[in-house]
Amino acid sequence: MSRPSEVTRMIKVQVRPNESLEAALRRFKRQANQAGLFTRMKEKQFYLKPSERRRLEKMERMRVIRRAERMRRLQRC
Repeated sequence: MSRPSEVTRMIKVQVRPNESLEAALRRFKRQANQAGLFTRMKEKQFYLKPSERRRLEKMERMRVIRRAERMRRLQRC
């Protein structure tokens, strides 16, 4: 079941005339990646308790902040 705020969109790719199947598959993968399909599938592989999800999100925020600080320090030198 999807949440009401979550918009589910069907990804469709039609093979164009004189287009290889590999090229159409690349277009499909690109569209699926931009829609966040692979990320959502990876998240749904196993259940995370809400507290665990918050803890992981906090760790990710801290990682991004530390990386940004490191980049700022390198630019100042």
